[in-house]
Amino acid sequence: MLANRITLIYVLLMTAVVVASNVLVQYPLSGELFGIALGDLLTYGAFTYPVAFLITDLTNRQFGPRVARRVVAAGFVVAVAFSFAVSMPRIAIASGSAFLAGQLLDIAVFNRLRRQSWWRAPLIASLIGSVLDTVIFFSFAFAPVFSIFGPNDDFAIAWAPILGIFQAEAPRWISWAMGDFSVKVLVGVVMLLPYGALMTKLKPMPSLEKVA
Repeated sequence: MLANRITLIYVLLMTAVVVASNVLVQYPLSGELFGIALGDLLTYGAFTYPVAFLITDLTNRQFGPRVARRVVAAGFVVAVAFSFAVSMPRIAIASGSAFLAGQLLDIAVFNRLRRQSWWRAPLIASLIGSVLDTVIFFSFAFAPVFSIFGPNDDFAIAWAPILGIFQAEAPRWISWAMGDFSVKVLVGVVMLLPYGALMTKLKPMPSLEKVA
């Protein structure tokens, strides 16, 4: 059945994005921007991970929230398995929890906005999902209050100038979260281009159109 084949493609794409992001997160960016050492804030994985929201939104547009949740579930299994294999349990828990919560929130917001302007649902859904994803991951991974998941990273919780350039200080993981979210916002806006190009080809299923 065509719908099953397309769904499988979405699952494979989501799996590829999750695996790529888990690999690329190990490689910091090089260079500086406005005096900020990018390697202290970002990895290449920050640029690939937001593509997961594009895949989720395209699935949701074409097949609805139920199928989108199945695609997210497949990505969640891969994320957790891969993270436990290559990183500490605390990071794996943070990664899996953030991915699942952020993507499910994206699906819910997208579904509420799908009848509005074509750009509104994917943009707002991905941004709101990214907020939750960022908060959960960096809090679970580094905030001392969540040390129940594993030992604290002394370097991450040490206080330092925010983003490495401001006089005000905060735990380093706060700056990491700010840098990561900034990239998610940027990539989320850029992802409107492929979404807009594909939405004319990936029409919603008739059952979804009848609900409109």
